Amino acid sequence: MNEADAVVIGGGPAGLMAAGELAQAGHRVMLVEAKTSPARKFLMAGKSGLNLTKDEPIEVLLSHYGGAQRWLEPMIRAFDAEAVQDWARALGQTLFTGSTGRVFPTVMKGSPLLRAWLAELDRQGVVRHVGWRWTGWEADALRFQTPAGVQLVKPRACVLALGGASWARLGSDGAWAVILAEQGVRLTPFAPANAALALDWSPHMTPHFGAAVKSVAWHAGPLQARGEAILSARGLEGGGLYPLTPALREGLPLYLDLVPDRSAADIADRLARPRGKTTWANHLRRVLKLGPVKTALLQEFGRPLPQDPETLAQLIKRLPVAHAGLRPLDEAISTAGGVAQEALDDGLMLRSRPGTFCAGEMLDWEAPTGGYLLTACFATGRWAGQAAARYLDKAATR
Repeated sequence: MNEADAVVIGGGPAGLMAAGELAQAGHRVMLVEAKTSPARKFLMAGKSGLNLTKDEPIEVLLSHYGGAQRWLEPMIRAFDAEAVQDWARALGQTLFTGSTGRVFPTVMKGSPLLRAWLAELDRQGVVRHVGWRWTGWEADALRFQTPAGVQLVKPRACVLALGGASWARLGSDGAWAVILAEQGVRLTPFAPANAALALDWSPHMTPHFGAAVKSVAWHAGPLQARGEAILSARGLEGGGLYPLTPALREGLPLYLDLVPDRSAADIADRLARPRGKTTWANHLRRVLKLGPVKTALLQEFGRPLPQDPETLAQLIKRLPVAHAGLRPLDEAISTAGGVAQEALDDGLMLRSRPGTFCAGEMLDWEAPTGGYLLTACFATGRWAGQAAARYLDKAATR
């Protein structure tokens, strides 16, 4: 039977943050990770540039958490974009802010930050175990399947930071939901967030696979976003589409504005210019600078193209994108659903199991990419770690 004041289960950003807070408060901390190394999803996300947070006014930042905004607000206000940057710099990282407000390490990778973070946890005395998979409780002890067989740990507090249900190969498989459901914890079903769209393209789109659709606007229900998406054999994916996932999950239609900086009237005037013997495709390229990818999309979803300039202009501004729904849950960048707010107190402790706290993506919230995901994982991990430390301190005085 291993002993520790607190056990943190899950070596992603939320778990690492919770472990640091507990250790800083003077508690003996054991950090347990099911994979052979921590923070695999964090490292994968950083391969194309680790977007730590979004440097923007707090009210704007909070607005990207949708229905969970009020719940997460105190946690994010306590560890906002400025605090995230200060924390990363304290770990020796130099940062820069892009033109859209996204904050990145100068090296653009997550590995240097992770190494410095783990070294700091080592310095604080956090004991790490990898290859330990949590399989539930046995009486009051946590039960783990480890390379050495079953291990039981009986801490006085526990923080669960087990991730969502996407990218299972990196550790977020959502298997913990069955364990918590058996304990009577209220859960919201998992659903894809920041997910790609599945499309059954016609053959004429094949030459454009791998190309980016740029300078466009996307609309689905009440949601809209500007940003690019990548065409692939399986469909469309990219930051321009991801903010619309909540509406697309509900089956609302998707529309594409191919020329968002021009009005329909201006487009119609340009289309009405004499084209002589020029084909419609060449005319579109000449008067609207659509380019081959946008022209191909217009032909894919708008055939047969209207010959009337005003009708065609309306189509260009609101092109219906026929698709087959979101790609599978495990392919999504993140997930909605998880532990419901009602199952937790204000310190993120499970009401049905005192001393057990939850943090990170396993909570029922979602946000678009662009720094919002990591910000909330950091903030909720910190919040849960501090609450767990207070719980231990209070228990010690009884």
